Amino acid sequence: MDWRKELKNNITTAKELNETLNLNLSPKDMNKLEQIIERYPMSVPKYYLSLINPDDPDDPIKKLCIPSISETDMSGSFDTSGEADNTVVTGLQHKYSRTGMLLSTSNCAMYCRHCFRKRLVGHDDDEVNTHFGDILSYIKDHKEMSNVLISGGDSFLNSNKKIESYLKELSVIDHLVYIRFGTRTPVVFPLRIYGDEELLKILEYYNNIKQIYIITHFNHPNEITEESTKAIKALRNIGIVVRNQTVLLKGINDNPKTMKTLMKDLISIGVTPYYIFQCRPVSGVKSQFQVPLLKAAKLIEETRTELSGLSKSFKYVMSHNLGKIEILGSMNEGKLLFKYHQTKDEENAGKIFELKLSQDQAWLPEEIKL
Repeated sequence: MDWRKELKNNITTAKELNETLNLNLSPKDMNKLEQIIERYPMSVPKYYLSLINPDDPDDPIKKLCIPSISETDMSGSFDTSGEADNTVVTGLQHKYSRTGMLLSTSNCAMYCRHCFRKRLVGHDDDEVNTHFGDILSYIKDHKEMSNVLISGGDSFLNSNKKIESYLKELSVIDHLVYIRFGTRTPVVFPLRIYGDEELLKILEYYNNIKQIYIITHFNHPNEITEESTKAIKALRNIGIVVRNQTVLLKGINDNPKTMKTLMKDLISIGVTPYYIFQCRPVSGVKSQFQVPLLKAAKLIEETRTELSGLSKSFKYVMSHNLGKIEILGSMNEGKLLFKYHQTKDEENAGKIFELKLSQDQAWLPEEIKL
């Protein structure tokens, strides 16, 4: 089966969704859904849609892919970690000295409802790479950079030709130690990987020149299926290292039992947990998915007590405009202990600090006085 043809069968309209899931929406609700989709595009592969349990009104897969009226809440902002300020060439961000992040496309196999780039994915190429020559020149001139993360959108929604062109140029830059691809296709559209021998051959060839890592994004145990496991196995069989970033999401995985199961199941298929991210206060996301930090820190600690070894090797962090901040754990009297895991300002590197938080606080202020 050709993944490109299958992708064209994605559910993208309110009418298709209503008919496919037998939602029986009223004209009023259909109108609301159409308005949300117009603002924040919907695209769901039929494979991922098949994972929804129609008998469960709180099905987590449904919440991850189907628009909600909560997305009309505009509290928060569209760029919560200063991506615009860290753009050095159109399509390339350089927030942390060792890492360059290349925005390769605004397209995804599926538009996740919790996406922190809702401003971009599906309909805006303004921040996406269109001048690869300029990007290459910048990377070559910045020898402190040890790796490049090819992101998007979803980096595996690029053509094989484009993926190969990135790898051909980046793999011969001496000061780059490894190359990463950020992709959710193993989770939402695994056919893109196991069904494309050409892609696998490209990855295998360049992995022998420069180590390639896949950073993927499982959020719930129900996403670990025979199909997604097949995609992961195809990558591992050619020597690709796969690591996972989970986002802590209200109503999806915000309990120790679900999170414990997810971490253990990831290890069982050869995927190492990398980060659990605090959900960002993005407009259209914040009110629906954010978990307060004090509650979240307790949840993460309870999860860790049920795990061992690699399954608990993740760090619980937030991508703040000042840097990647690790949430170390609870202190007394409503306080949390934090550490700068990565930082834009080298003076803050590794610093540990304590803050008192309100019970409903789910993010830190833009300026933090240490």
